[in-house]
Amino acid sequence: MEKIGFIGLGIMGRPMALHLLKAGYTISVLEKNKASQELVAAGAQSFATPAAIAQNSDVVITMLPDSPEVVTIVSGQDGLLEGIRQGALFIDMSTIAPATSKNIYEWMQQKGAEALDAPVSGGQSGAEAATLSIMAGGTEQAFQRALPLFQAMGKNIVHIGEPGAGQMTKACNQMIVGMTIQAVAEAFTLAQKAGVDLAKMREVLLGGFAQSKILDLHGKRIIERNFSPGFKIKLHRKDMNIALQAGREFSVPLYGTAQVAAHMDALLAQGKGELDHSAIALLIEQLSNQQ
Repeated sequence: MEKIGFIGLGIMGRPMALHLLKAGYTISVLEKNKASQELVAAGAQSFATPAAIAQNSDVVITMLPDSPEVVTIVSGQDGLLEGIRQGALFIDMSTIAPATSKNIYEWMQQKGAEALDAPVSGGQSGAEAATLSIMAGGTEQAFQRALPLFQAMGKNIVHIGEPGAGQMTKACNQMIVGMTIQAVAEAFTLAQKAGVDLAKMREVLLGGFAQSKILDLHGKRIIERNFSPGFKIKLHRKDMNIALQAGREFSVPLYGTAQVAAHMDALLAQGKGELDHSAIALLIEQLSNQQ
């Protein structure tokens, strides 16, 4: 089995790396934080730098917050490019700008390595249950090589197309998720202000055409006032900005996306960026004088 380096052990990355470890892969992590120590206690190896991880890995996976962090890990001092081996595979499972993914692909090609952009959807629950949806951009050969790893972390796994296609698909996913959360938040605020029982409304809507995973999971969060992060507002706002930039590049007006991004900006201004993205409901309630 190939030796795997995994960088980025946050809410999503930690369970993903643990699934690979449980599947029998040799895992290397950065000797950095509490999550790294947990992985080492479970059998992982640790190294001081990304370059050292690359030197000791056949495949390197990153799961980081944004484009700048990925670029730093890849091309910064002691970065992956300094240690990546010819014939290695780099897989970025973060959500970053498609243009950045294309640049990284070219950098890896210059080192004789392959690269995939393979962002995920499914949130913390999907990462923990190994049921993530994985959308990959890159060559078919690289995708087939990565497939056994993806199968240890997810269920719905699709090779979308050329480098950058995975990230473009993820941007579209985040647009749909963000606008659907806003729709649920608006509907719940209206119903609550009109005196409708939200739990009963959610129950009946889940049996009809409005049914969705977001209505199910985030509707429950709104009713229970549980805004502890499964996916933070500040990260989703970053994803919406990626989508808006892509809209500008391709001259596509994204009115709904822009509105949701503005609501997320307002929540960040209120110091609520660490809350779950379902907390959009808090802003809609505030604007409606419904607290």
